[in-house]
Amino acid sequence: MVDIILVEPEIPMNTGNIARTCACTGARLHLIKPLGFDISDKAVKRAGLDYWQYVDISVYENIEEFFAKNGDENLYLATTKAPRSYAEVDFSGDVKLMFGKETAGLPESLRNKYAEGCIRIPMQGEVRSLNLANSVAILCYEALRQQGFPGLSGEGSMAEG
Repeated sequence: MVDIILVEPEIPMNTGNIARTCACTGARLHLIKPLGFDISDKAVKRAGLDYWQYVDISVYENIEEFFAKNGDENLYLATTKAPRSYAEVDFSGDVKLMFGKETAGLPESLRNKYAEGCIRIPMQGEVRSLNLANSVAILCYEALRQQGFPGLSGEGSMAEG
């Protein structure tokens, strides 16, 4: 199982796209307030299209509530400041993938507390970061790949049968 945790997301379209990724993969989505939008906003719903009924979503008042209810086992924090690439990580079991808000990333206090779990997506040094929704998709699918894509269809309509 993959848990996607968004800490204080700000852009509704990103969260909608991430919700759609969760619907397609069976990943659980956790949103930690404050949110930069109302979850019923048209932009969030539009980005998720008609997939919202397939999303296992939980909303928390703060990071403390999230940890109290879910713990911090197998937690990985996506940050451009991490020395270790996600390609070096064993995601074979249940994992929690945490992402920060679009404008500031994850708080330094979290990065320091969970330094061993900080991972990055390699990219050229001239750019600041990837889009949040793209980053979530990359790490979610890598974790699922390592887990053997549990519960996901391995065939498309063009597969020979």
